[in-house]
Amino acid sequence: MNTYAHKPTVLVLGSTGQVGQLVVKELANNQDVNVRVTSRRKADVERLRAKGKDVVYLDLDDPKTFGLALAGVDRAFLLTGYTVAMLFQSKTFVDAAKKAGVEHIVHLGIFADWDCTDPHFAWHQLVERYIEASGIAWTHLHPNMFLENLLSFFAPKGDVLTVFWERQRMGWIAAADIAAVAAKVLTEGPRKHHRQNYWMSTEALDGPEVAAILSDVTGRDIKCDIQRADDFKALFQSSNIQVESWYAEGGVEFMRQVIDGRMGNISSVRDDVPYILGRPALTVRVWASQHRDELIAAAKSA
Repeated sequence: MNTYAHKPTVLVLGSTGQVGQLVVKELANNQDVNVRVTSRRKADVERLRAKGKDVVYLDLDDPKTFGLALAGVDRAFLLTGYTVAMLFQSKTFVDAAKKAGVEHIVHLGIFADWDCTDPHFAWHQLVERYIEASGIAWTHLHPNMFLENLLSFFAPKGDVLTVFWERQRMGWIAAADIAAVAAKVLTEGPRKHHRQNYWMSTEALDGPEVAAILSDVTGRDIKCDIQRADDFKALFQSSNIQVESWYAEGGVEFMRQVIDGRMGNISSVRDDVPYILGRPALTVRVWASQHRDELIAAAKSA
């Protein structure tokens, strides 16, 4: 009798990205799975390989790179870039995963009702339906607005937090919680998590409420500038922001639908984090406290 249990190999896409690198970090000392990371930059592949990592070159725009990357993989964490190319990328990756015998795909999607009409949310939903139709066991993760956006796109520059959804509330979730859920699901596998949708929206706050928390945590007087969807569109049309036009239009439409109520679910709390992790998700205040220095630096900037 074979006494050696099979240790699943987990492939993490986007290993150097915002969520992907956190998933890798969560899995780093996990004794229950083997972790294989990916990069589309060959220099990074060589650098990580020199450190003894199981790393493979994988370019989602080039399906020829999928075969070697997926060989021997049992479970895969799938996330794509924010472009319409996610449809082609996800379809060809899922097909390759099927050929390679991958047993479980954990997909990072969006926080949307089944009948939403926002373009880039609908792309994610098409990807989800294709994964489900593939016959591979699946788990879909549905995070609401990343708190990390308060350190980048919506950072409180010059002590001003600018929002583009008027006085509507937005549900918030920390990337660290998304990654922890993903890592737990990848570790425990399809026997426990097949056909599950996990929703992550911990607190629903409007712009002024978020600004008040940031002010309290940083000790600065951070105001909220409430703008509209057309102002968001003007941002994308500026020369400072490089975003694919299709995705930019989807982002603007998202703001319109949040404001007029078609995306009313975005302002809801739906928090599955405690069920998966056995602990509460990070609140906006706790997250802000963890990133206090970064938020102060952003607030001081012009």
